[in-house]
Amino acid sequence: MKYGIAIFPSKDIQDVANSYRMRYDPHYALIPPHITLKEAFEEEDEDIEKVVEEISEVAKETNPFSMAIRKLSTFSPVTNTIYMKVEASEELQNLHDRLNRTDIPKEDTFNFVPHITIAQKLSDDEHSDVYGSLQMKSFEFEERIDRFQLLYQLDNGSWTVYETFRLGKG
Repeated sequence: MKYGIAIFPSKDIQDVANSYRMRYDPHYALIPPHITLKEAFEEEDEDIEKVVEEISEVAKETNPFSMAIRKLSTFSPVTNTIYMKVEASEELQNLHDRLNRTDIPKEDTFNFVPHITIAQKLSDDEHSDVYGSLQMKSFEFEERIDRFQLLYQLDNGSWTVYETFRLGKG
């Protein structure tokens, strides 16, 4: 089965992201707005409890932290993806790194760039128009992150939460 690890931001951030994703993200119906901590990986169903134990340890050893979003960015020219840029933080990078030091299969194909996708798979012209107009808007969010989720992919391609992990000793 295919699994992934992500942070779901607050409803306020999700509402703003979804206001664009409905129109510009073909994956809108498959997963809510999120920050990918670990790219999708394959794991046998009978081995998932071992993965859950490892993730639980990482969560316990990681304190809640602040996350800020101040602007939009794009992965162009590599892909025509537009995203809400999550400001780099030592805590977020450490969480990502710790998850990648576990025995969880390593499938990372991209460098870790914390973000929330709001548009993807756009034509070159559409990307230019959408990105140009969105850059004029203000994106200012700051919030405390105290949990993340292990997700699994359903047969229809959508993702759902398998388990939620709270940060810190509780």
